[in-house]
Formats: sequence, structure tokens, C-alpha cells
Amino acid sequence: MYPKNGRVIFHVDMNSFYASVEMAYDPSLKGKPLAIAGNPEERRGIIVTCSYEARSFGVKTTMPLWEAKKLCPQLIIKTPNFERYRAASSGMFDILRQFSDLVEPVSIDEGYVDITESKDLGSPLFIAETIQKRILEQLDLPCSIGIAPNKFLAKMASDMKKPMGITILRKRDVSRILWPLDVGEMHGVGKKTAEKLDSIGIRTIADLAGSNEIQLKALLGINGARLRERANGVDSRPVDPESIYDFKSIGNSTTLPRDIANQQELLKVLDKLADQVEARMKRKQVVSTILGITIRYKDRKTINRSHKLDNPAGRKEEIVEAAKALFIKNWNGNPVRLLGITVTGLMEAESAVKQLDLFSYEQEAEKEHLVQTVSKLKEKFGKSIIGRASSHLNQQGIRKSSGNDTSFNKDFLQNKKQD
Repeated sequence: MYPKNGRVIFHVDMNSFYASVEMAYDPSLKGKPLAIAGNPEERRGIIVTCSYEARSFGVKTTMPLWEAKKLCPQLIIKTPNFERYRAASSGMFDILRQFSDLVEPVSIDEGYVDITESKDLGSPLFIAETIQKRILEQLDLPCSIGIAPNKFLAKMASDMKKPMGITILRKRDVSRILWPLDVGEMHGVGKKTAEKLDSIGIRTIADLAGSNEIQLKALLGINGARLRERANGVDSRPVDPESIYDFKSIGNSTTLPRDIANQQELLKVLDKLADQVEARMKRKQVVSTILGITIRYKDRKTINRSHKLDNPAGRKEEIVEAAKALFIKNWNGNPVRLLGITVTGLMEAESAVKQLDLFSYEQEAEKEHLVQTVSKLKEKFGKSIIGRASSHLNQQGIRKSSGNDTSFNKDFLQNKKQD
């Protein structure tokens, strides 16, 4: 049951987490189409998550609430309760740590567990069944578990049976089970990457596994070689409980041509710095969860201040808004010699998960009328009547930057190692 050389890794993925937590809190909601969204009284907002019963009607995450209600008139709407979700998440990870010290949280509702040294607790399948049963009995929450020799295969396996599934995926099963799938179904391959791969004839995971590494690197950079390895079932990443705190950074600073005390001039400098930071983030295809600024005064006294973002940011508008607010809050009015912006808490933009929080779902709701108007235009004149300007530029052979609107909620770490 345990390999002589190698590891046994679980990926534990909670099923329809926010909705499931609400059902555990109020059992009368079980078996009913339920969605978590904002402003249900005004039929405004965005679906944060929904139950499997709601999904059977076509309701999906990030769908405008008005559209979800159109698909499922009997849909029950609850507003998010993140204190409740954080408590459930904490309980889930506490259970996982009963089986191994090697538990790596990935988000509020999923994580990896290395049970290689847990042989005395039973077979991998027995441990997975015990974890699943314990989470259900103690928290009244369903989960799916993938069992594999590495993190990538464990993640792929956990997605195969939902809800309440347990799937074993061995490396020898890769060619039979994974290779026939569309490359877009592979973990780590987002929509944009799938489109790029399609442009060179890579449409299935098998195509990716057998692709030319040099061609991939030219197309996707270092990520191309990494994806090719994963398509062949290779992933050497360890399960690291501390990895979630290993924040790398991207930053830009500038020494001003003269000491400046005019606020408007200083804000313009921050605007230019945000441009540079955004460009570097796009090249690396990452988003940030923490933003910091550096202010050095005429007397060379230097202060550094950082702020955890409500949702990960990658666009200049998000970066400069946070930077300006942080600057205004901390600048003492004295002449400034140097300014800098640094982003940390980086994650891959393609794999970031959109889990809207109490702030962002309201912002998304503001777009509702626009979404509704566009939807009506498409119904009347066809889907191609309106598209993104970036798509039009791409058709003309103009390379666009890899902007990203996805968000990822890591506020379950608020009591961890975080400023």
C-alpha cells in the first residue's frame, strides 16, 4: 500500500464549501438549491458559490444573481458569513493534522497532506476514508480526496469524484486516465494558456505530454516545461506546511531628481511605479496579496509600510489605488527623497481561485447592469456582437499583456504569520 521509494499524498478538497457550511449551520437548507451571494433583497450581486442542487439548474460561481434566479426561480440566497467559514476551515485543518504533521493549506477549503510516515494508522485508502468520515461527522461537511504519489496527481484525482469521492491516481494510470482529457481540464492550465497551446496543436493532455519542450518554452516560458512534466505525471514539489508563508516579491523604487513635498507630484511618481510593477507581474503571470510602500525622507529616514489586500491584485489600477492610500496614510508631509512599491504574497495568476469576499462581491455587483445589457445584446444580435478590445487586438496580431481579474481569498490565514 505504501511505496518503497516515493510518497503518498492526499489532496483534500471541501465540496461546495460555503454552501455546505450554511447547510451544516441550518440543516433545513439541505437538499435545496442554495447560493451564497450579496444583496439578495435587491437581486443584485454575484454568486460566490452554490450547492450541487443549484448547479443542476445551471447556476455557477461568479454568475450574476439575476441570471441565476432566472435559471432557478426557487434558488435560496444567503449572504456570506466569513467568520463561520473561517471557523469551519480551521476545524477541517485541525482534523487533517491529526493524521500527519505535513499539512499544506492551499486555500480556505483545500490542502495537501503527506501521509507517507503515517503507516501505523493504516492503509492510504483507510486513512482517506477515516478523514472523510471524521470531517463529515464532526463538522457535517462533505469533501473529496485524491490519493497519489505527488501533489499534481492528487489534485487531479480529487476533482474526479464530487461530492464525497475518494480517487486513487497512480503514475502508471496517467496515460489511460489523464491523457485523453482536454488540456484545459488539467490543473494549472487556465483558459488563456489552453488557447496558446491550441495555437500550436496541443489540445489534449497527451498532446502536451509528448510536445516539444523547446517549442513550449518559447510559447510559455519556464511554465511550459513544468506543464509538460505534469502532463507526464511528474511533480517533485514537497508538501510544505510553511510554503504558504514563503512570500517572494516584486518591487520598483526611484530616487527623485529633487526632494519633493508636493503631494500631487508624489502621487504621480507612485502612478509610474505602479506601471512598472504591473508590467513585471504580467511577465511573471502572478497576482499579489500584499502591497507595501517605501518612503525615504530628505534626512534619509526610511519607513516601510504594508497592507494585506482584500483580494489579490495584478492590474495597475488596483496596485496604484492601494499604494496611494497607504502613502497618504503614512506620509508625514516632509520632503521625500525616494519612493517605492513592493508586492508580495505572490501566486500564479492562472491558478488563482476566485473566491469573492465581503468586499469584492459588492464591487462585482456594480457591474450587473452592464452584464445584463451585454447579455441582451448578444441574445438579439449574436455572441460576436460584443467582445473584449484585447481579443480584437489579438486578431490583428498585437500581443496583449496577461491581465487577470481572478481573486483568491486567503483571509483564513488572518491569525497566522501575517502583518
